[in-house]
Amino acid sequence: MLVAGVDSSTQSCKVVVCAADSGKILRHSKVPHPDGTEVPADAWWRALRSARDGLLDGVSAIAVAGQQHGLVALEAAGTPVRPALLWNDTRSAQAAQDLVAEFGGPRAWADAVGIVPLAAHTVAKLRWLADHEPAHADRVARVLLPHDYLTWRLRGGTPDLEPTTDRGDASGTGYWSPKTGEYRKDLVALAFRDRMPELPRVLGPAEPAGHTSDGLLVAAGTGDNAAAALGLGIDAGDVVVSLGTSGTVFTRALHPSADAGGVVNGFADAAGAYLPLVCTLNAARVLDRTAALAGVGLRELETRARQSVPGAAGLTLLPYLAGERTPNLPDTTGTLHGLTLSNMTPEHLARAGIEGMLCNLAEALDRLRADGIRPRRVLLIGGAAANRLVAEIAAQIFEVTVAVPEPQEYVALGAARQAAWALTATPEPPPWAAPPPQEFPAPADGPGREIRARYAHTRRLIHGK
Repeated sequence: MLVAGVDSSTQSCKVVVCAADSGKILRHSKVPHPDGTEVPADAWWRALRSARDGLLDGVSAIAVAGQQHGLVALEAAGTPVRPALLWNDTRSAQAAQDLVAEFGGPRAWADAVGIVPLAAHTVAKLRWLADHEPAHADRVARVLLPHDYLTWRLRGGTPDLEPTTDRGDASGTGYWSPKTGEYRKDLVALAFRDRMPELPRVLGPAEPAGHTSDGLLVAAGTGDNAAAALGLGIDAGDVVVSLGTSGTVFTRALHPSADAGGVVNGFADAAGAYLPLVCTLNAARVLDRTAALAGVGLRELETRARQSVPGAAGLTLLPYLAGERTPNLPDTTGTLHGLTLSNMTPEHLARAGIEGMLCNLAEALDRLRADGIRPRRVLLIGGAAANRLVAEIAAQIFEVTVAVPEPQEYVALGAARQAAWALTATPEPPPWAAPPPQEFPAPADGPGREIRARYAHTRRLIHGK
């Protein structure tokens, strides 16, 4: 039997077709998405249809994993009332602050839904829509997430068809509780100024959503990070650091998190447990822009950075190029600090770009450690993980063994594994074996602490925290 998994990310739609018993990828395709922080939801559907064309022969089941938090607002006829607001759209930052105050503060939110609203979360985007586009808000009949929308379209997408979601993606909205497994409709009403749109039915991990018109089973689907965890098959002590458009640091836990500091998102996972997660807005694209500034390609960036030294001769990059979520600085910009006549070179700039990106993620990892997580290793994934120097520096800065799995589309692979699970209806997901990762042990008495200390000093100097 064959199954398909979809990764509808910020940048593109990727589809993989796998053997249901082993997870071996047999076919794959990729179609780009439009750029921007708001995108017509139909563009995702067109990309999915293009990516799957000619790819699904012999496939029995499909699942969609999508970028989290995005607001897809539909009117009663099933058409979007406006372009979808993506996770990285920060115009809802003030709305998030207002909601935190109105509901009784961070602790009340953390206890209620496992997160404290930030600009990224769907609940804050609802408030922004209600306040800034009330005419659009008045037309909203249903509120979906990106993966919900694509799952609904695969099943027919008619106005009478009930949309579905899963606990992993629902837990990123800010109005569904991982602890109780229920929507907090009072928070929807608070955010949407007493409007109450229809919300998707939340499916269990292996529960099918329905079928396509030609009989293909459609699994529940999930959010991208929950799918990556499922694709990697992470175990206790594994912490994943994903270097995508955003940076995410997450692990699997048996109990829900409730961080009143608002940094650790107490998400659910796609397999019935929990997925405490810290997110940054800036990750791999920091390297893209660093390479462009240095006048080289990404491959040459590693060569240049190897000609520098640990600490980039005192050059420090605060990589907040798109604002930042962790730390919560949505309106800030990046800083290149410590320039001198001797270190203002492409080589030191290349090294500072890598170190800055990883120091930001190391601070995210620290927040999981403060939440009681004890990592035995970090699994480094995403396109930038293929850069050997990135992995070496990560082991120095994280001060824990870094394991780099074989490059795969782990989000799409996790969605395919969920499709196989729904198809076979077994108690646990199918045991897909993965090749052993390449490991980079943390060096004893390495330079990581000194690099991080200078980074933290620069952050306090510029931002006061």
